[in-house]
Amino acid sequence: MKKLIGMDEAVAKITDGMNVMIGGFLGAGTPHKIVDALVESGVKNLTIICNDTSFEDKGLGKLIANRQVSKVITSHIGTNKSTIDQYNKKEIEVEFVPQGTLAERVRCGGSGLGGVLTPTGVGTVAQEGKQVINLDGKDFLLEKALRADVAILGASICDEDGNLFHRGTTQNFNPLMAMAADLVIAEAQKIVKTGEIPMESVHTQAIFVDYVVKS
Repeated sequence: MKKLIGMDEAVAKITDGMNVMIGGFLGAGTPHKIVDALVESGVKNLTIICNDTSFEDKGLGKLIANRQVSKVITSHIGTNKSTIDQYNKKEIEVEFVPQGTLAERVRCGGSGLGGVLTPTGVGTVAQEGKQVINLDGKDFLLEKALRADVAILGASICDEDGNLFHRGTTQNFNPLMAMAADLVIAEAQKIVKTGEIPMESVHTQAIFVDYVVKS
C-alpha cells in the first residue's frame, strides 16, 4: 500500500506552529495513536481546529494538557479542565464557534468557498468583529472558511487506495476535515483490499487522503 507510512514518519510531518485539524467528537473518531505520538514528540505552538477539546487525559485533550497548543478553534471546552484553566489564565487562545457554524466553515474551506452566511450569533457576543450582511431585510454573519496545514483523521476501515469508512458516529467531522487541509493523514483500525469497502460505504474518498497509519 503506497500511502501506508510509519508513525514516526507521520508525526514528523507535523511541526511547530502548524494549523492542525483533528477529527473526532469527545474522542469518538479521533486518531488516538497519532495524538499520543504527537504528545511524545513535543511539537508545540499548534493551532488546533476541532469540535471540542475532549478530556485532559484523552484524545487531543492531552496536547492541551501538555501545553503544546497555543490556540484552539472549537465549539466547546467544558469537558477539559486543563483547557478551561489555561483559558482563564490567558495561557491559550480559544475561538468559540457554534458547532454547526464550525462544520460549515470547515466545509467551505474544503469546497473553495470564502465563507458562509448564517443568522446564528447575530446580536450576541459571537457577532463581535465580524461582518454583518443584510439580505432581504435579514442580518447574517459572514463566517469565514477554515483550512489547515494538516488534518489527522480516525477511520474504522481503510482500503489499499486510501478510501475510508467511519463506523457510526465516528464519522463526525472526519470527512469534512479531509477536504480542508493541505495534507491529510488517516489512522485506520483495519486495512483491507480495494473493493472490500462497498462504494456506498466510503465516507472519505481516497483522493483526499495522502497517508495512512495503521492503528
